[in-house]
Amino acid sequence: MFYWLTELSDKVSFFNVFRYITFRTGGAIFTALLFVSLFGSSMIDMLRLKQGRGQPIRTDGPQSHLAKKGTPTMGGLMILSGILVSTLLWANPTNPYVWVVLGVTLLFGLIGFYDDYLKVTKQTHAGFSGRTRLVAEAAVALIACMALAHLGKGPIATSLVFPFVKELVVNLGWAFVIFGAFVIVGAGNAVNLTDGLDGLAIVPVLIAAGSFGLISYVVGNALFAEYLQIHYVAGTGELAVLCGAVIGASLGFLWFNAPPASIFMGDTGSLALGGMLGAIAVAIKHEIVLGIVGGLFVLEAVSVIVQVMSFKLTGKRVFRMAPIHHHYEQKGWTEPQIVIRFWIIAVVLALAGLASLKLR
Repeated sequence: MFYWLTELSDKVSFFNVFRYITFRTGGAIFTALLFVSLFGSSMIDMLRLKQGRGQPIRTDGPQSHLAKKGTPTMGGLMILSGILVSTLLWANPTNPYVWVVLGVTLLFGLIGFYDDYLKVTKQTHAGFSGRTRLVAEAAVALIACMALAHLGKGPIATSLVFPFVKELVVNLGWAFVIFGAFVIVGAGNAVNLTDGLDGLAIVPVLIAAGSFGLISYVVGNALFAEYLQIHYVAGTGELAVLCGAVIGASLGFLWFNAPPASIFMGDTGSLALGGMLGAIAVAIKHEIVLGIVGGLFVLEAVSVIVQVMSFKLTGKRVFRMAPIHHHYEQKGWTEPQIVIRFWIIAVVLALAGLASLKLR
């Protein structure tokens, strides 16, 4: 919305500042942070009133979690509201990449919301069928990837680009749509699995959003892309504004989600934020870099896969409990120890991913 003020720049030169992605990204961060901070408490009170007993706590999980009984969930509504308001205000409304990524974010959030709703109303961990949920996620991701492939120009639109090696590009053709959908769905569920302790998921999401905001900006800038010898994708720089909105909304949510959490993100938030990161990675041709920057999410997902496969094949468990953050809880680590150490890992992995911009 504010972007349209640039049309008045010939009369009032100040309005020219709204052309700059960096300025609007800063505005998006502040707006989303302010929105969530102002309305967070009232939203928590509303959710607590509507949900009654809050998110059900697993009795077979770590016993320390039983103290969290009654904490409301669906905190993702706070985050998504902040992101939506801030993005609509600060992003260029004519940019199709913004709408595709925002669409994935909101639709994944809707899927997560329905899952949370069933869990709260039925007071069960089951939610709705995992297979049905994956089908819904895959349908959204496939449509988004077809749109992204259509928006791109030339063979690069359907190609897989490898980091650290500037000449290694593999054109997947229309198989890229399936690959991209896998990235989006995988990212959504990986973040969902990570969201198991107070503040554990939101800070790595914030770090990843900051990293991909920077990458989006340089990928969408022809001069910077040429200097760094990365593939230029016209229009994707605007995704930095969306990433800014995520940073601001995440900071606001962290205020309420810091231990002891007043609200849980729920599938509403974790699926949406993971899907958003996956969609941005596909749009800017940095899918593999997402696996580095979001390596913590990958680790959490892999720990679940390994645990399930090991138990089915051998009847033995590799970890005391999966995802892996619960394994360390069972080993006696306190919740703050796990959360802060995992944050450190997320920072290191983000720096490694950002290094791929220059090390080629």
